[in-house]
Amino acid sequence: MRLFKAHISIIIAELFWGLSAPVAKFVMNEGMDGLQLVTFRIIGACLLFWTVSLFATREHVTKKDLLKLAGAGCLSVIINQASFSVGLSMTSPVNAAIMTTTMPLLTMFLAFFILLEPITWKKTMGILLGATGVILIILNSHNSESEKAGNLWGDILVVTAQLSFAFYLTLFKNFLPKYSGITIMKWMFTFGLAATPFTGLSLREFQWNGHSAAFWYGLIFVVVGATFFSYLFVMVAQKALRPTVVSIYNYIQPIVACLVSVALGLGIFGFIHAMAVTLVIIGVFLVMKSKSRAQQLAEMAAKKHAGSHTQQL
Repeated sequence: MRLFKAHISIIIAELFWGLSAPVAKFVMNEGMDGLQLVTFRIIGACLLFWTVSLFATREHVTKKDLLKLAGAGCLSVIINQASFSVGLSMTSPVNAAIMTTTMPLLTMFLAFFILLEPITWKKTMGILLGATGVILIILNSHNSESEKAGNLWGDILVVTAQLSFAFYLTLFKNFLPKYSGITIMKWMFTFGLAATPFTGLSLREFQWNGHSAAFWYGLIFVVVGATFFSYLFVMVAQKALRPTVVSIYNYIQPIVACLVSVALGLGIFGFIHAMAVTLVIIGVFLVMKSKSRAQQLAEMAAKKHAGSHTQQL
């Protein structure tokens, strides 16, 4: 039941994030820039998490753990949110969604250095294929004059957002079970407020009047659905699933985002995009099929045990 709940939670979170790309792009097209959106997301989610925490069991967080939460907040809130929102303001929602598919590859790559997971030929081929898909998108954006086809620097910023979240998934996977999701999120977004003195400066140029109801509904969805609920649901999933399993669900995002973006006329989906998605998916499949460090150690132990048993006979 716990695993079922975790899988359902990550699916819901990815659905919200998939919808957030075209919805956030619509909001920005209607008069809000990326930094302004980051400010609304961080402050709004922080207030919501602290409000909900008033009705939850109070947990004491040690100073040592607060430092870890500060690091987690820096990676998953400040860098991730700022890079993605600003990148999305520059590129198309279709490109942004496709770039999110780099998350599993980046997570696997970091696991090699941080968790000492081995790099096999399958992982090597997977990473190369995934990287080729991303390079195709970046080159297509660089050579295109159409805003709907994407933007080079916007694509790079979206990949940066995926890299920061991959670091977060890898570095803090063993820390999360210590506290409830509400406690962890309220402190992560509290530390995320450190970015608002810089991003908040852009609010001086924001026009509070003259926006349509659709604009405000879209902004509410991005803050409440794609930030508050998504982060909370991801936390539920992280407590029961491995980082690689959590990251593999990122493939829900481009499916949802591409369909909605093309339907709304906010992006285009052509042959290059299809080829890039195919390469990245094949790449991640190869990476996921490769053996983990735990599996290799278990096989070595089993062979050693079988060898000693044979000698005894």
